[in-house]
Amino acid sequence: MPVRLRVFSLNCWGIRYLSKHCAQRYAMIGDHLSKEQHDVVLLQEVWSEGDFLFLKKKLGGTHPFSYYFKSGFFGSGLAVFSRHTIHDAFLYKYSLNGYPYMVRILKNKILLKSAKCRNVDVYYNNFDIKAELVCQAHHGDWFGGKAVGKVLLKISGLMVHVFVTHLHAEYCREQDSYLPHRVVQAWELQNFIQHTCAGADVVILGGDLNMHPGDLGMRLLRSATGLQDCFTETGTFDGCEQGFTHVMDNPFTNKQGLIPLGGGIRIDYVFFKGSRKVDVRCESLSTTKGVVPPGQPFPYSDHEALSADLFLCPSEEGKGDSTQEKDNTAGKLSELVNIVTEARTEVKVGVHCAKRMRYTAARTVIMGLVLLILEIAIAAVPCLALGADQPFPKTTFYLLGALCFAVLLSTTLLYILYSMEVKALQETEDQMRLVVGSLHERLREFPKAVCKGHSQKKYDRQDPATLEPDQ
Repeated sequence: MPVRLRVFSLNCWGIRYLSKHCAQRYAMIGDHLSKEQHDVVLLQEVWSEGDFLFLKKKLGGTHPFSYYFKSGFFGSGLAVFSRHTIHDAFLYKYSLNGYPYMVRILKNKILLKSAKCRNVDVYYNNFDIKAELVCQAHHGDWFGGKAVGKVLLKISGLMVHVFVTHLHAEYCREQDSYLPHRVVQAWELQNFIQHTCAGADVVILGGDLNMHPGDLGMRLLRSATGLQDCFTETGTFDGCEQGFTHVMDNPFTNKQGLIPLGGGIRIDYVFFKGSRKVDVRCESLSTTKGVVPPGQPFPYSDHEALSADLFLCPSEEGKGDSTQEKDNTAGKLSELVNIVTEARTEVKVGVHCAKRMRYTAARTVIMGLVLLILEIAIAAVPCLALGADQPFPKTTFYLLGALCFAVLLSTTLLYILYSMEVKALQETEDQMRLVVGSLHERLREFPKAVCKGHSQKKYDRQDPATLEPDQ
């Protein structure tokens, strides 16, 4: 008999003491989930384990099984609640996730940049100023330990592999300095799914991917894994226009940042994939619409919640024509070669930028070391000068020495950070090179298949030689 599976996904925006009405919104989320009784609940940005325990207690009657993924300084923010037994769980932390020094909190100010987000920052106290693009001034992703979590469920004898993830945010679309990091995360996500879902009857992925549907990372993820988007495959849809999950109608949303993007974006998703044993289809998909729910003082979050109804049916044996399947496989392999090649180009750009930043940090380390040696030499002169009556300025010496030591220490840590970034990007680029070669070998099995124009494809990114270090 067909099995109905209801999946819920929400970015809870649960930063204690920073997110508005955090405790009240968690109570609202718990009440909503208790009433709707979804089979699987995938939550992101549950940064406090105390908030998870609150939801666990509140949902004990409807979702007796749960798991909280711990990672990073604050935690991964990922949590899963289920009506079915969780038999196994695993967490993979992404190798790249922004920079720790990008945390900057500005009170009563907003950071405005031109349409191309040039390096000169202009600050205004007036919140009513209209700008073409607004870039947030605090990027705390590094402390969040962004990762992908997996739980294994057995539902009516079927092995259901459920993944939940949250990728690095996109703060400036016109000049996205985190694009190589997000591409690496998408690459590691698809690798993690492919290498851990062997023998799966059903695969489900949900979460805040911080990528638009046509972005490179999204195309890479879907092409490599074969996952299907509930929004494009659903029979019926009830929600915001174009499936937007970040909309201007939401009172918690930064409206100025959405104006250049058409008033809304879709960055939260629920994906699914069946197997030879099970066919999966999305019967319906619904989202909250930004407006305050009836009887509530405010929305559940600054993101919209997704609720998908999936139906699992026995697969029909022997369906499809073998010749047609070969043609489809050849076309998919050809498309994947182009996508991986494009992703490899983005990663190379990231390697170039990281190397330049590492070089700048190395030069500053040398400068700090030279200044510290000069300070020591200046201090040694009065000691070596016999009979010198002039007093030594200890206060000035200590202040300058502390400054030189701080410069030396901070730039050394930055050099280590950029070296680790270079290694991670180079490792991903090497993996992509091997995969492209393997895909070409597989394409040779299809004489009629031609990988068109992937080597001549022009990309929107600038040439690495022309990029500035901070890009």
